[in-house]
Amino acid sequence: MRFFILAVLAAFSLPGMAGVIVLEGNYQGKSLFIQNPFSEAGVGFCVFEITVNDQIATDEINSSAFEVDLNNFGLKVGDKLVVKIKHKDGCTPVVLNPEVLRPKSTFDIVKQSIGSDGIYRWTASNETGELPYIVEQKRWNKWVKVGEVAGKGRPGEHNYEFKITPHSGENTFRVKQIDLSKRARYSESVKYTDASVALVTWSPVKPKEEIIFSNKTLFEIYDQYGNIVKRGYADRIEVASLKRDMYYLNYDNKTGETFIKR
Repeated sequence: MRFFILAVLAAFSLPGMAGVIVLEGNYQGKSLFIQNPFSEAGVGFCVFEITVNDQIATDEINSSAFEVDLNNFGLKVGDKLVVKIKHKDGCTPVVLNPEVLRPKSTFDIVKQSIGSDGIYRWTASNETGELPYIVEQKRWNKWVKVGEVAGKGRPGEHNYEFKITPHSGENTFRVKQIDLSKRARYSESVKYTDASVALVTWSPVKPKEEIIFSNKTLFEIYDQYGNIVKRGYADRIEVASLKRDMYYLNYDNKTGETFIKR
């Protein structure tokens, strides 16, 4: 009789000894689908409770596969959510489509400009997830990342700004986001010219210890095989550690100038 009571207590204690799968993300207007195996004991199914933002889901979970209808929780697209899948020990449910909680890049640019103060400002709408805006500058015949601004990821219009570092002459900037698909979503580009930014020069032609710029600038140094060996933002570059060879130098708005390291 004593054994029977212990067995019953153990059976009722299974949920307390169970595991929890936690999914965090943003509501994208879609449901979750979960594959639900039998429990290790062969009695009943693995999952015994689902919560969404700490509210218990009322979906039917006693089946080998079921749907968690996130639309039942009064969520708006872009809202943060935490889904907890509580399951018995000795078995593991499988979330078939976890990607539906991951933010997607859907932003639309309402307006953007760069003011005389050198601040890049843009207003975005139709965001559905917290993704960073990557600020890029067209430089050296390619787009170069110059910074990031955290996206709000909620419905409505949101204002953003970023202090740019222009080179001499005409500059071109844009923002982009990259989501789970790995495909980038871009804004239109915006032009900017700051007449106070002087053309940068450098010396000596055959450096031994360092290259000196006439002003601070973004720069890249490539070897003859196209490998970047130095990059940064400075008014001088240490080159003593480079082996004797010919190199290519990108700086300011100049591309592919060569120098020979002595």
